[in-house]
Amino acid sequence: MLSYRVLDLTDERGQLCGKLLADLGAEVLLVEPAGGSSSRSIGPFVGDRPGPDRSLFHWAFNRGKRSVELDLRHAGGRRQLLALAAEADLLVESFDPGVLDEVGLGRDVLARLNPALVHVAITAFGSDGPKAHWPATDLTVAAASGYSSLTGDVDRAPLRISIPQAYHHAAADAAGAALAALYERDHHSGLGQFVDISAQQSYSVCSQSFLLCHPGNAGAASREAGGIRLAGLDTKVQLLWPCRDGQVSVTFLFGVSMGPFTRNLMEWVCEEGFCDEATRDKDWIDYGTMLYDGREPISEYERVKQILHDFLATKTKAELYEATFRRRLLIAPVTTMEELLASAHVRARQFWHDADAEAGPDMPHRTVRAAGAFAKFSATPLPNTALATGLPGREVPQWASPRRPERPAAPPARPSAVPRTGRPLEGLKVADFMWVFAGPYASRVLADLGATVVRIESSRRLDTLRTAGNFQDDKIDPDWAMQFTNVNAGKRSIALDLGSAAGREVAIDLVRWADVTMESFTPKAMTAFGLDYESLRRHKPDLIMTSSCLMGHDGPESSLAGFGTMAAAVSGWFHITGWPDRLPCGPFQRLHRLRVAPVAVARRVRRPRAPPTHRRGPVHRPGPGRGLAAADGPGGARLHGERPDRRAPGQRRRRVRSPRHLPGGRPGPLGEHRGDR
Repeated sequence: MLSYRVLDLTDERGQLCGKLLADLGAEVLLVEPAGGSSSRSIGPFVGDRPGPDRSLFHWAFNRGKRSVELDLRHAGGRRQLLALAAEADLLVESFDPGVLDEVGLGRDVLARLNPALVHVAITAFGSDGPKAHWPATDLTVAAASGYSSLTGDVDRAPLRISIPQAYHHAAADAAGAALAALYERDHHSGLGQFVDISAQQSYSVCSQSFLLCHPGNAGAASREAGGIRLAGLDTKVQLLWPCRDGQVSVTFLFGVSMGPFTRNLMEWVCEEGFCDEATRDKDWIDYGTMLYDGREPISEYERVKQILHDFLATKTKAELYEATFRRRLLIAPVTTMEELLASAHVRARQFWHDADAEAGPDMPHRTVRAAGAFAKFSATPLPNTALATGLPGREVPQWASPRRPERPAAPPARPSAVPRTGRPLEGLKVADFMWVFAGPYASRVLADLGATVVRIESSRRLDTLRTAGNFQDDKIDPDWAMQFTNVNAGKRSIALDLGSAAGREVAIDLVRWADVTMESFTPKAMTAFGLDYESLRRHKPDLIMTSSCLMGHDGPESSLAGFGTMAAAVSGWFHITGWPDRLPCGPFQRLHRLRVAPVAVARRVRRPRAPPTHRRGPVHRPGPGRGLAAADGPGGARLHGERPDRRAPGQRRRRVRSPRHLPGGRPGPLGEHRGDR
């Protein structure tokens, strides 16, 4: 898809960014310091034996890249880097603020050398501001983002996920932002720009808008293992439940969208004799509002939860998961990595594949199990990228591919008297059929970047977030729901009844108008409306469409409906989050719906305007229409950073604090000796 040259100067704090771009077809050159990247020292290791060519973590986030060793502390290494940067489209780095300036490679130097270069910096707290130079680890970034305050048990200290994740979220944002900046360069100004990514800000999204409770005068949400305690309700909304052989994620919630699933579950509970018909027949649609306004006492809600607890304790994970499809429930098993590896659904989607490792003398040739591409494209499938190479040598680095015609040459510097106006995606039009939180947040990013996004809603089937807490000023009203307001900020909105022919016709007109169409329903839902990818292509042959659902569009479990907590459960994240001496509590929220995907598709859009006059070569034009499908559940396993089938026998991920966050000695980004960041 992409024909860009990317200089990757990141360590483990940002290597996912280059990995995503390599997945999309970019030529990515990983620049490692003298002695190799610090990511090579991160375990687990093949055969449980440490070595720079044996790190499964390094392989996970550097597949598809070429590698070169440059010592930027010396003039020769800096000259070689500048020669590469002069011909690059994108440079991404994760140095502490000011490090590149100290060696004469700051952003002003790079911009003068190559005015078309997009320079992306990933840092803990951003490149400026009072915390810019604060030392940070994943632990401190998770704490500073507000995420940890919502994760863990109320009677103990806050937690983070046992596998570091804060910088992965920043790296995913960096990839999407880089593509947006390249889109702006190629379609508007012809110039590169500096993109500043703060891991603290990126990871704060995983608080799922609950950080807005205090400024929204809705009180403050508190952490409750396996759930959340909403402001204004003296009870825990439970999402993680024990069963006979483990735990399951059960969305036992209410409202127009979730109430029918809860009713289906209570019918089963009643059939098995765990409750009476009066309990089964409660108004599960309006039940949440009844709890807020006092019509249903909290004591009664606690009684119902105990009934459900007793019922689930009699069932295995497999029994509950099988019933999820047969009875239309919202239940997902808390899956270990070993169980995910053996999953029939994951195998059917060919998620895992065997990759050859060509390493150095410390690591003989061998084959390892690797995760596939992050999304499926209908017209231009993403290849499974090869494993990272062994420790690089000191040969003179150069780009492997010639400059292609569609890659713009560096334009002359733009006169300062002509200011750049607008935002990167200005002029892009998006028809937004997204639903609940993660999907609408992805389209909100496009709106933030300047796209015109039209959100399609229905007054007959309110979005779940319009009926979920917390509400501004504690006013229980669909227009005062803070989560919904946050993820749909900057968009326009239209209410359509997609169940009617007239509503569908308007929806199809919006698709014809839009450059990109986005949706996040199960495959069955859009097909039932006649708004699935193949149906819409009859109305718009060059349709570009993103589709994101829980388990993907193929495989035996593709019909599973659900939410982010269920995705976190089936992809191994609940199992590794919590205290070792207690049941797992699960992450409060884990948005592994990578934000790079919609921007990657937007890059392929035909522009109705003439190219910039300074641009050389033909304007990039897309081929036929294309669709993109991403699976939240299995896809989340990519960010575990290891191959679970290659660990020592008996070793499993446990809920522990990572020793990598204790002070230690390892090479810094320029090769100097420094403690863990």
